[in-house]
Amino acid sequence: MKWIIAYVAAGLSFGALDAVWLGWAGKNLYRPALGELLAPSFRPAPAIAFYLLYIAALVWFAVRAGHTSGLGGGIGIAALNGALFGAICYATYDLTNQATMKVWPVHVTLIDIAWGAFASAVAAAVGFWAMARLG
Repeated sequence: MKWIIAYVAAGLSFGALDAVWLGWAGKNLYRPALGELLAPSFRPAPAIAFYLLYIAALVWFAVRAGHTSGLGGGIGIAALNGALFGAICYATYDLTNQATMKVWPVHVTLIDIAWGAFASAVAAAVGFWAMARLG
């Protein structure tokens, strides 16, 4: 049950953060920088698949690390691992795009990597906290 709590809490927090971020960044960062590369409308199926898989991996690699650390600072370990996981995942996406697409600005890559690290750190910390308090 504790892992379900961690998954739901991390998912809700990441989803809420990402909704706010994408609401702002879509029109202020991505559309101006990427223009025609973006789909004309949102496609929910791939987004849902991403969130389900990403949160599961975040719980496995970050929340679980905080839980098993035995260092007393489990939430910090979860947040650190979340930040590293997020930065690596977002870097994989953005740097691959930068390497293979005709147009992929460096500033989008840098901002995305920072965002992935931040949002994943927060979500992992929230998942760990919820699991520790409610699990």
